[in-house]
Amino acid sequence: MIDTRSLPEDVQATFAATLVDEWVRGGVSAAVVCPGSRSTPLALALADHPGLTVQVHHDERSGGFLALGLALASARPVIVLTTSGTAAVELHPAVTEAHHAGVPLLVCTADRPPELQDVGAPQTIDQRRLYGQAVRWFGDPGVADAAGAHRWRAFAARALASTVGPRPGPVHLNMPFREPLVGTAGPLPAPRDGGAWTLMAGRPQPDGAALDSLWERINGRRGLILAGHPGPDPDDLVAMARRLRWPVAADPRSTAWVPSDVAVVHLDGILRSERARVALVPEVILRLGAPPSSRVVNEWCAASGAEEIVVSSDGWSDPAGTAAVVVSAHPADVVSFWQTSITSAAGTGDWLERWQAASAAAVQAVDTAAVTLESPNEPGIARDVVTGLPDRAQLVVSSSMPIRDVERYASPRRNVRVWSNRGANGIDGVVSTAIGVALGSSGPTGLLIGDIALLHDSNGLLGAAERGVDLVCVVVDNDGGGIFSFLPQAGQLPEARFELLFGTPHGVDLVALAAAYDVEARRLEADAGLVKAVAEAADQGGVHVLVVATDRAANVEAHGIIDDATAAAVDTALKSYSP
Repeated sequence: MIDTRSLPEDVQATFAATLVDEWVRGGVSAAVVCPGSRSTPLALALADHPGLTVQVHHDERSGGFLALGLALASARPVIVLTTSGTAAVELHPAVTEAHHAGVPLLVCTADRPPELQDVGAPQTIDQRRLYGQAVRWFGDPGVADAAGAHRWRAFAARALASTVGPRPGPVHLNMPFREPLVGTAGPLPAPRDGGAWTLMAGRPQPDGAALDSLWERINGRRGLILAGHPGPDPDDLVAMARRLRWPVAADPRSTAWVPSDVAVVHLDGILRSERARVALVPEVILRLGAPPSSRVVNEWCAASGAEEIVVSSDGWSDPAGTAAVVVSAHPADVVSFWQTSITSAAGTGDWLERWQAASAAAVQAVDTAAVTLESPNEPGIARDVVTGLPDRAQLVVSSSMPIRDVERYASPRRNVRVWSNRGANGIDGVVSTAIGVALGSSGPTGLLIGDIALLHDSNGLLGAAERGVDLVCVVVDNDGGGIFSFLPQAGQLPEARFELLFGTPHGVDLVALAAAYDVEARRLEADAGLVKAVAEAADQGGVHVLVVATDRAANVEAHGIIDDATAAAVDTALKSYSP
């Protein structure tokens, strides 16, 4: 028991040290600390624990995404700590992304004690339930009291368990600390023998009888598998698809984004063929995980009339309102069950062959266009970054155009893992997410990002050169918001008005900006060879920023040329197949 006669600051220090010790016992190994005074007790406890690696970040907004990237790559909960006031508000974008993407974060905000609330005290706002419904659990233990020490470990364990429960995500702990803030931790409340105070027993398993029935429902019909994030084991999925004789179109973020004889590449381009939109209509669409980023693909699926079966462990996932069956389970568990338990599979005629013909035609068309189009162009940049990274690399791709270009034009690689903040689809925090992924993984990391997204999170480069990471950041610099050039506004508004509100040229020298953060940066010339530049930077190690200039109008034209060529090639390939 904690001595109730201990100094209040020592009780606070012991409380903080107990939480940290319990979290480390539960498997936490990393924390991000954003400097501040009110958070001193917990900051000291985090820095003092030998089982934690602590990253310090001056910018709370970037620090939240740094923690998110760490959690993504390490597949473990990560702690992020801020002081009180607007510092806590700055974590909201990262909390929102973690909520929608199912990323486990322990979000700790220090707060003023009750007597300083609602009396005009400085740096004091209402932080209770600050993030609303975007957290899996909210906890506020009040100012630490020695009389409640027997419950400290249970509080810490519940918080940690809530981040990795049936639906992983962020937990918010709001912790008031009273001055003086620097104390000495005494003996901690005794832990349980052998590990954490409370352990989660594992994720629920899918209903075997229901899956048997579902297999009978889809077996022998013409189907299409859309594999999104997080995805199943790729070998299990390929084996299952071969038995069903169904094609697999995988999102780059999916573990199933690998080359195989059932893999469909460049689905967005394939579906720009009128013949393909008719000849390839499935009877069943099996979507595993999140939906694709492509609007063309999603609209075609919704209009196809196919019976849509969605397998997702991340809550309700039916943006088009077309799902006929929703299986609340992890895609890996469902595919593994079917692959190991089902012995019979019926044929589907030439169904798989026509998809293979369309995919092969699309690959050839995109490969040819990539060689003949003037360089640099943004589809080619996406392809080159994926190609140039070494084996066992991680690749973080920004939302907006970069993730769409990777999905539409890059070819899958078994040994490159792709990440993207597609929970809320924002472009903030992308640099910090990439640095977090680099910290949480063992191999080199690439980042494909646009100029506006870089400007949103240039503070993510703060201290990057000293964090010991290997990161190659490729910036597509079209001096503004390139994605808007694809939208109707581009043709409906006068050019000056469009540029003011949507094109938004910034005129910033991105090389000079990156260099100001003590990061090696350079602008690549048109004929510099991006594949080689990425490979050499990754081999050299450290943090590198490679800026590639493009033109927004030329970029729209390049997309159109590739898409038209792909559609024509697919039309020709499918001529011999009837609907």
